[in-house]
Amino acid sequence: MRILVTGGAGFIGSHLCERLLGEGHEVICLDNFFTGRRVNVLHLLDHKSFELIRHDVIEPILVEVDQIYNLACPASPIHYQYNPVKTVKTSVMGAINMLGLAKRVRARILQASTSEVYGDPEVHPQPESYWGSVNPIGPRSCYDESKRLAETLMMDYHRQNRVDTRIIRIFNTYGPRMLADDGRVVSNFIVQALRGEDLTIYGEGTQTRSFCYVDDLVEGMIRLMNVAPGDAPPGIDVHHPVNVGNPGEFTMRQLAEEVGVAAGVEVRLRHLPLPQDDPRQRRPDITRAQQLLGWQPTIPLREGLRRTVAYFADRIKKP
Repeated sequence: MRILVTGGAGFIGSHLCERLLGEGHEVICLDNFFTGRRVNVLHLLDHKSFELIRHDVIEPILVEVDQIYNLACPASPIHYQYNPVKTVKTSVMGAINMLGLAKRVRARILQASTSEVYGDPEVHPQPESYWGSVNPIGPRSCYDESKRLAETLMMDYHRQNRVDTRIIRIFNTYGPRMLADDGRVVSNFIVQALRGEDLTIYGEGTQTRSFCYVDDLVEGMIRLMNVAPGDAPPGIDVHHPVNVGNPGEFTMRQLAEEVGVAAGVEVRLRHLPLPQDDPRQRRPDITRAQQLLGWQPTIPLREGLRRTVAYFADRIKKP
């Protein structure tokens, strides 16, 4: 197939492009390089089936494709809060433009949504049926609410225009090609550990997250994109959101200890105040992914961290 990946030079997008090329598809990678980097796809540029286009999804584009993976949007608080209006435009106008393209060329489209649609959840773990507890006017809302609206657009285009849509709710994902300065906890801890610095813990470090290795996530994305409506078990609609993440739950203190093991250093902690609207706990209910896709994560945290530490160790300069 001919496949468009928006945000294809980003952390997750570059792994997806690589995997799709490996399966024999033609891949058009579209990125404006705000958080994506050319170096992430440098090894793909000479591939005969790979094309890189510098473009912002806020502006329409017309290409003939069979599938669209819409990943374009900064996903770390540092980057999406840098220009919150731009973040909203990217999620909302980007979704509108990609849905318009999907409608025009009759392509199937997958929207990369996020566990942030659940906000600071009052239900634990979070099933797709939970509508969330989101602050619509807080500093994180530019990302949380625009992703919720992107989901709305997906469902409305499907119901009104019969566009073949998929929605994946991505929980915390980590792995090689994360940005060292993107403010996400895994990359923060690894970079600090490799530099011999104290690991920064916000609050008491009792808040929990679930961490999915990027290869597992990409597998879930591809399975969701390619599952046919007729293959869905009774009671499951392929157009409704699907959680993809690792249900293993760790406190920030536990994660810091695991990073220390992976990096081979003794961990020292530095405590800072908890950011506003920071969720207390986050863990996916992946029952729907298991039933619909036969998917569950295969790479344990310790192994994933070992691979990620190895990636950063080649790029981080010690003081």
